[in-house]
Amino acid sequence: MMNLGVIATANDNLDQETAILIVQEMGHKAVSMDERTVEDTLFDVEDNTNEKVNRPPVVTIMGHVDHGKTSLLDYIRKSKVADKEAGGITQHIGAYTIEHQSNFITFLDTPGHAAFSNMRARGANVTDIIILVVAANDGVKPQTVESIEHAKASNVPIIVAINKIDIPESNIEKVRNEMIANEIVPDDLGGDCLFVNVSAKTGDGIETLLETIVLQSELLDLKVPNKGRAVGVVIESGVESGKGAVSTILITEGQLKKGDLIIVGEEFGKARILMNENNQKL
Repeated sequence: MMNLGVIATANDNLDQETAILIVQEMGHKAVSMDERTVEDTLFDVEDNTNEKVNRPPVVTIMGHVDHGKTSLLDYIRKSKVADKEAGGITQHIGAYTIEHQSNFITFLDTPGHAAFSNMRARGANVTDIIILVVAANDGVKPQTVESIEHAKASNVPIIVAINKIDIPESNIEKVRNEMIANEIVPDDLGGDCLFVNVSAKTGDGIETLLETIVLQSELLDLKVPNKGRAVGVVIESGVESGKGAVSTILITEGQLKKGDLIIVGEEFGKARILMNENNQKL
């Protein structure tokens, strides 16, 4: 290895080209194999079921910092997520599933301030519907515009939630005009974006917002296999003390079971413990 200018240990993986050179250096004939990854091969495997069912829509909440994204989701979940965030600013993408009138909806809560633009873009790339939260007293801001760009690039439906309508300084018409200036036109003016006025504090408009999400998801006709091999997207991952490697995974089809092998790019591991968003074991 050192003769080839490669520094490696016995546990390191080698690329195909380097491996071929080593084999040839040892006087043997090397045969090139398919360069596709194991992940590519898995996608060639067909499951034994053609049964498809409706899946919950994946809804990403986007918007500018302090416009009330987490507070809105907090009201929907009837929990205290907003109080647990450092400084009241969402630090990680959180995935939560709620039930509304026998319909399930999966929410992604993405950071709203500038330092987390990559995380916000990742949220947009795995979503079916985007809820763009704009404060009625603040209007369109830099991260609002950035969120609009992510939404357009993702080519997914946008529902604009004009939040904080309960405070005296709110100006709904001003927000609508600013959104139109950014090519987000309300459906009542001939556009294709639904606008809902809400208050994450009083709960006004929340039921209408949830009904709008359900209606939009029905139009999308989201059907996937609910059996067989699990396919999904890693939302976030890291190492936690006492747990080891931990990942938040959004399963888009099939079923993930305890003990299943998980492959993400060139990394892999076993699903030792499965837990929902409430830290309950599955």
